[in-house]
Amino acid sequence: MPKKWTIGERNQNYKLLYKLYKNENKTIREIGEMLGVSEKTIFKRLKILNIKTDKTQKSSYCNKRKTFIIPYKKSKELAEFFGIMLGDGSLSPNQIMVTLGSKENEYVLYVQKILQNIFQTYVNISIRKKGYCDVYISSVEISKWLKNEGLVYNKVKSQVDAPKWIFNNKSYCESFIRGFFDTDGSVYKLKYGIQIALTNKSAPLLISLQKMLITLEYRVSKVSSYKIYLTRQEDINRFFREIKPMNLKHLKRFESFK
Repeated sequence: MPKKWTIGERNQNYKLLYKLYKNENKTIREIGEMLGVSEKTIFKRLKILNIKTDKTQKSSYCNKRKTFIIPYKKSKELAEFFGIMLGDGSLSPNQIMVTLGSKENEYVLYVQKILQNIFQTYVNISIRKKGYCDVYISSVEISKWLKNEGLVYNKVKSQVDAPKWIFNNKSYCESFIRGFFDTDGSVYKLKYGIQIALTNKSAPLLISLQKMLITLEYRVSKVSSYKIYLTRQEDINRFFREIKPMNLKHLKRFESFK
């Protein structure tokens, strides 16, 4: 560098390089081309500014290509995906994952298909020792986009909520509820009937699910012990008829209780 930075110049360069390298996930080469300097210079600046470099987080690492799409257009399938993610999904800086039980094999394939349709990319399935299945995509860019859309790394700590655009369309509400119920819902027998419960430790999310069900003209309970309930038999029959859960474990239980 031709001269030593002033404090103001150092802060300005830090903000710029952090934004480009970390927030926008650009490579050192891409930053150099943007700023009209060599890769070596950018690398030195990152080192001086104590911005840690990690080439494995870049899409060009090992000649990886961007073989995916970002679904900017809203859809019922995207709404269902957000319901799934806010149920049994998890987000990290470079991965999107849905973890399902050992008795949900058919639903595992259904979730894999949804992710493939939305992002147009390969979706991995990994089986753990105890039979649990992880359906996941490894992508810094997709993870970053989902974070901008409202998903978080720690759903309970951040008290996550449903995306606001879900409320723009009743079909989106139905799809979102289906995705959430399939992953974080339950149906069980009472002494004099059947009950549906939606469970989550994020209060804003439960309140949003309650509002969606009210919008769809269901009689839903108040939030209690991290749950909301449907208890009226006609609501439960309508729920399975119109929301149309796709997880066979719920469908089988409902049919057995009927």
